[in-house]
Amino acid sequence: MPSVMPESSEIVPLSGVLPEPALGAVDRTPFGFYLHIPFCATRCGYCDFNTYTAAELTSRDGTAVVSQSSYIELVRDEIALARRVLGERDPVVQTVFVGGGTPSLLPAGHLAAALQEIREHFTVASDVEVTTEANPESVSPTYLQRLRESGFTRVSLGMQSAAEHVLAVLDRTHTPGRAIEAAAEARAAGFEHVNLDLIYGTPGESAEDWDRSLAEAVAADVDHISAYALIVEEGTALARRIARGEIEPPDDDEHADRYEQADAVLGGAGFDWYEVSNWARTPAGRCRHNELYWQGANWWGVGPGAHSHVGGVRWWNVKHPAAYAARLAAGHSPAHGRETLTATERSMEEVMLRVRMRDGLGLDRLDPAARGEAAQMVGYGLLDRAAYDAGMVALTLRGRLLADAVIRSLVG
Repeated sequence: MPSVMPESSEIVPLSGVLPEPALGAVDRTPFGFYLHIPFCATRCGYCDFNTYTAAELTSRDGTAVVSQSSYIELVRDEIALARRVLGERDPVVQTVFVGGGTPSLLPAGHLAAALQEIREHFTVASDVEVTTEANPESVSPTYLQRLRESGFTRVSLGMQSAAEHVLAVLDRTHTPGRAIEAAAEARAAGFEHVNLDLIYGTPGESAEDWDRSLAEAVAADVDHISAYALIVEEGTALARRIARGEIEPPDDDEHADRYEQADAVLGGAGFDWYEVSNWARTPAGRCRHNELYWQGANWWGVGPGAHSHVGGVRWWNVKHPAAYAARLAAGHSPAHGRETLTATERSMEEVMLRVRMRDGLGLDRLDPAARGEAAQMVGYGLLDRAAYDAGMVALTLRGRLLADAVIRSLVG
């Protein structure tokens, strides 16, 4: 979840009650739910998400601390808590995103039950976008059909690469062609919107490997493709392998080459970028839930470690599933900490997020010093001149390659 990291956090009331000013415009601001499913069959070497294997959630006597079979009841409890906290305010739910972890490790009926719980407590838009992430090896035609029948509208599949040796470095367990098969199964089940996630810059990946991954993703007849540079996160198995010298670290210049390769291939196949790492065939194919984040709207994050934002107040849940379950069992909010963003922090976050989008940010949202920086970056070819002349800050292709540096300059 995108955020300006807090220097300190506030104590969260046990009830989870929010300050009245944060609730003022909640009825008039786009609202979504993020449901975190923290389970994984195995841990991928590059992943630092808040996820747990079955062995990590088993006590010494062999019993499950938090089981996959009962987890959805915790999700339902926090959705009910959200209803109590928001009180009479009734924001219309525009998006629901089920992520993880591996949501598809849970039965399709459990994910459907979570969606139904939201419908029972909240007004849901008639055109609500409901997405679930899924690992290719953990879905089947029947599973996907059940999801579609229960109201899910979008599936995001973790393809990562078409090269077997690249998947091996990433500790991915699916075979190279399985993601393409799963995408076809999703389309056959009635999903109009299907995304494939790709990762580039894995040690050992050649330009030809990446080109094949792009070509297979395009040929899969999906309407959305995400492509992310591999980031080596501290504490992961991949970071330890690199530290031991077993594999070479990712190369920044190679990352830039791979990104330009992706943009050329995807653009040539009819995909338009709308955020630095995301391409869609049509505006309808964009991930509306992620756009809700990037546009600074409101969302409630359900699950251990999930982050939420309502009206300038952001909070985050306790990370471990056992602690999360204990708090809900006691009738308490599972929030571990929260912060109330100042006007300056909200403005900074708006710049950080909106500049990464193709639509960009109005120049009038920048302070005078930042507007001066923007003028210089137009000259450097990092910001689009036509957009600038029209009063907008929008990245060029070169600017996308250096997006983090551009944003740092604009926020001071």
